[in-house]
Amino acid sequence: MLQVSVLRDNTELVLAGLAKKHYKTAEADVAAILQLDQRRKQLQTEHDSAQAEANELARQIGGLMKSGDKAGAETLKARTAELKQQTKVHSEELVQVEEALQQILYKLPNLPHSSVPEGRSAQDNEVVREGGMKPELPAGALPHWDLIKKYDIIDFELGNKISGAGFPVYKRQGARLQRALINFFLDQARDAGYDEVQPPILVNEASGYGTGQLPDKEGQMYHDAQDNLYLIPTSEVPITNLYRDEIVATDQLPIRNTGYTPCFRREAGSWGADVRGLNRLHQFDKVEIVQITQPEHSYAALDGMVAHIEGLLQKLELPYRILRLCGGDMGFTSALTFDLEVWSAAQGRWLEVSSASNFETYQANRLKLRYRGENNKTQLLHTLNGSALALPRIVAALLENNQTEDGIRLPEVLHSYCGFSKIG
Repeated sequence: MLQVSVLRDNTELVLAGLAKKHYKTAEADVAAILQLDQRRKQLQTEHDSAQAEANELARQIGGLMKSGDKAGAETLKARTAELKQQTKVHSEELVQVEEALQQILYKLPNLPHSSVPEGRSAQDNEVVREGGMKPELPAGALPHWDLIKKYDIIDFELGNKISGAGFPVYKRQGARLQRALINFFLDQARDAGYDEVQPPILVNEASGYGTGQLPDKEGQMYHDAQDNLYLIPTSEVPITNLYRDEIVATDQLPIRNTGYTPCFRREAGSWGADVRGLNRLHQFDKVEIVQITQPEHSYAALDGMVAHIEGLLQKLELPYRILRLCGGDMGFTSALTFDLEVWSAAQGRWLEVSSASNFETYQANRLKLRYRGENNKTQLLHTLNGSALALPRIVAALLENNQTEDGIRLPEVLHSYCGFSKIG
């Protein structure tokens, strides 16, 4: 959530940033925020003035009573009653104004970093670099949705039977590959200095608002109305919310956590090759890395996270590329995002497997996540997260890129984790 002081002091800069993100009602919403903020300050001043006068009158009433001037005391009591009613009215309107202000602030996306390129869609994203070699597949090579049937390692029909579309059942070597990848990613994160946590996969509404999934992505989240809990779309939500309403000691910074969870998204509503097989699911496994750091260190931290994810793709021997997302393709809460994609040889296209983002103070402002800086003054921290990695499209690329006539070769780094070197 953007800070009102930023909107007030840098209005033109804010409007330019919102325009880069193609936020259509920026001028009207910013004007409404500034008007509400002005009314809030006016009400607070009037409330404080009335309260101060009432306190002074209370002191004077005591003196009049002691001197026997009951008439004078009664006159001041009547004025005190008027002031009490005024402060009551002020307090009630303050609550309404602050709620209205909060709701509009929730609507505004984060401002993009100065390095974010202009653009409206994925076609306008900037390729930062590429790595690895695209494989040459044998004649008759199959896409992963045919390979999983051939080797009987993932079953979408069984998943549809027990749950619905987008909930695959992993079997035999497919299940073992899933577990191997999860363990490999967690071990790599631990070796890179991240502390492992295992968070809940159901979160409350405050957690959804804290990291910005609510109200922006409410329609994409599975919701248990009876208990008002949400299945997580990513472990970023519970892991970051561990520090909600905290003032973190500087000697604890940076905070670096990793966690594995299943993730749930109601997004597989289209058809075609782009969403076929493992390309898009309602439930999938992912290892996340999260950092919380002081503002001056956050972009170096983001570069480090991108390098860590890139290293995973190199160890998996997958061809990849790194994109800097343009303003129109960025997430609601992000100030700067790098997507990492792998080449899917049988599909002949790039598949996104990770996003690494710096949210600057946007999430921290919602979370009230702070530290004590110079002069012991509390300041907002910066939050970051990245997928390291999401499994489905990694599995799709591993299967397609490594298929041979006598099975699917797995990268050497996974042999000890899987207990086998090839599928089939």
